Amino acid sequence: MQPLIYAGDIAPEKTWETIKTDPNSLLIDVRTPEEWSWIGVPNLSTLPGRRLNLVPWQIYPDMHQNPNFVAEISEIAKPEDDKIILLICRSGVRSAYGASLLTENGFKHCYNVAHGFEGDKNSAGHRGTVNGWKVAGMPWRQE
Repeated sequence: MQPLIYAGDIAPEKTWETIKTDPNSLLIDVRTPEEWSWIGVPNLSTLPGRRLNLVPWQIYPDMHQNPNFVAEISEIAKPEDDKIILLICRSGVRSAYGASLLTENGFKHCYNVAHGFEGDKNSAGHRGTVNGWKVAGMPWRQE
């Protein structure tokens, strides 16, 4: 397997600060629509003019890679736009792969949100208690 190459992992707090201070930065949630509905999403509603972008890395239920991932991102931003792109998933794995693929396709500033939305599993095997966006107290909402 080829190593993943992207700008780096970024903590949820630093992600939020980047979104607040850089109006050209983009936060893209790469989980599935089912996860967005069932588990929740980062909430950017307190930041005027900002919105969360939703582009799945995989397609539920068989979880095959979204063949249109780069094309869908390219509808939001182009490599030459030189924007900071912050990708988030459940635990930071899919978003790291997404950041790497975008980097391979000419995007220069692709970051993976460390530990994702729900974070690592605790000793009981449950997410949402150890680290990640929600545990860090970053804004989120659930439908």
